[in-house]
Amino acid sequence: MGKFFISPRKLPSIHTHIAMPTRRRLVVSLSLATLLLLSSFSLIHSKTPSQNNDDNNNNKDDDHDEDLSFLEEPDDISPPPGSHLNHPDLDHLDDDDDGGDFDDFSGHDPSADEAYKEPLVDDRDVVVLRERNFTTVIENNQFVMVEFYAPWCAHCQALAPEYAAAATELKSDGVVLAKVDATVENELAHEYDVQGFPTVFFFVDGVHKPYTGQRTKDAIVKWIRKKIGPGVYNITTWDDAERVLFSESKVVLAFLDSLVGVESDELAAASKLEDDVNFYQTVVPDTARLFHIDPKAKRPALVLLKKEEEKLNYFDGKFVRAEIAEFVSSNKLPLVTTFTRESAPSIFGSKVKKQLLLFATSNDTEKLVPEFKEAAKFFKGKVIFVHVEMDNEDVGKPVADFFGISGNTPKVVAYSGTDDGRRFLLDGEVTVDKIKAFGNDFLEDKLKPFLKSDPVPESNDGDVKIVVGNNFDEIVLDESKDVLLEVYAPWCGHCQALEPTYNKLAKHLRGIESIVIAKMDGSTNEHPRVKADSFPTLLFYPAGKKSSDPIPVEGDRTVVAFYKFLRKHASIPFQLKKPTSTSKPGSESSDVKESQASSTDVKDEL
Repeated sequence: MGKFFISPRKLPSIHTHIAMPTRRRLVVSLSLATLLLLSSFSLIHSKTPSQNNDDNNNNKDDDHDEDLSFLEEPDDISPPPGSHLNHPDLDHLDDDDDGGDFDDFSGHDPSADEAYKEPLVDDRDVVVLRERNFTTVIENNQFVMVEFYAPWCAHCQALAPEYAAAATELKSDGVVLAKVDATVENELAHEYDVQGFPTVFFFVDGVHKPYTGQRTKDAIVKWIRKKIGPGVYNITTWDDAERVLFSESKVVLAFLDSLVGVESDELAAASKLEDDVNFYQTVVPDTARLFHIDPKAKRPALVLLKKEEEKLNYFDGKFVRAEIAEFVSSNKLPLVTTFTRESAPSIFGSKVKKQLLLFATSNDTEKLVPEFKEAAKFFKGKVIFVHVEMDNEDVGKPVADFFGISGNTPKVVAYSGTDDGRRFLLDGEVTVDKIKAFGNDFLEDKLKPFLKSDPVPESNDGDVKIVVGNNFDEIVLDESKDVLLEVYAPWCGHCQALEPTYNKLAKHLRGIESIVIAKMDGSTNEHPRVKADSFPTLLFYPAGKKSSDPIPVEGDRTVVAFYKFLRKHASIPFQLKKPTSTSKPGSESSDVKESQASSTDVKDEL
């Protein structure tokens, strides 16, 4: 070890004996090596202009050479007037509040939180599903009903005790009722396209369909037993017949030659297609008479009985499942159905999609509903007639708002009931003759659609343009502009979260004449060229291509992502240049100044 040791005291003598010319050569050599290294590094990371052009042509939005970092810088700009984002006004908090009370809960009233707690429900028979056990439960049970819920959802809370009671009653039928907390099991909710709460599916051998019945224990039990049971029940005694007629609001009875065979099978198959009507069959003439069928009538004969003004409907079609089901679907509703939470599934789930809706206050109901019923007789099986009490805050008011109806004047609206959701408004007084003429024009597609619209704003000079139904064509369908449109709802949390980003994008692009950043309140405005299944929906309308469908904007919702999307899809090319900033001697560094506006009216342009 000793022969390899060099004493520190001898190290200075090594350098002392290096000649001066040698030291100069060493410095020059090191300098040349450094230059060569830097040159190699620069060559590796540089390209010719033609190479850069080739890259841009290969991928328009792959802007390697474009510095977009300034788009990602924080933005402390306040929401503009008319913003749908509501933040606390920090400038008007109590000046005496020194912040010391934030950790003091001595004055907190626990009872104030009761509204946010899930109700106490005996749901021991409801299976809790998570991602890890979902598939196992579905595969190991033939019949499973699954509710996707959110703990804070009032409708889910109202359903909970009904759902739990149904689970207990259906245990003996071999049916599993289960629930999924969609706020926790996000992947499951996404897989089954859950758009609202509660969403309920019924699985049979792993195949699911939506539950369309009412949200009560009895309705759930009846609906499921119809799906899993024989579908048709036999009536063989007078007592059976009286019990059915007394207990049910609408029933179907078939008078057959035999309780088994082809005709019974067709009846059973038809019953599976109708969720809210029970089907019965008999071969007893006296039972048929009790159900208002002539005992001497040619068999098979079929009647639909309802506890309504129109009590009887006789079937005169071919005795096959499709025609029987269509007959029942067309006639099971009364001439005029009053809109309630209970009747809504029957209205919107009917095979008859077209609807005429009478909007009237409770004071006008007694006078107008008889007129409406008289007109309804001419459209049986073609149009559903619905009465909505506008001044019913719980049900009628939300429906009126949905259809864009305001005020207390009676109105009749025709609704297509299809995906386009077109609506048509009857002008003038509500009379039988006018309703009939309006209904016929509706069926013959002669009416001009009625679209909801907020008033056109008097001033629209903001970075984000305000679009309403009545100025949509002027702004969005302007062929000379590339238009990005956000369809939002004021109450939507996702929309509120997006707004600062959207405002910042608009601010950066305010100088690009060919680009319009716009937004429309989808809860109070409509247009045939907009379809928003959820909020927010972002749609892009390229210049010169307004007759084509808009391009949906998907992916990340950041300023940079939106900018790259616009660069890729805009018909009119543009590029946003990073603004330059200058520094005065002794002032803040240019990096700090770059985050401040060159414009005098906006603090944080970049």
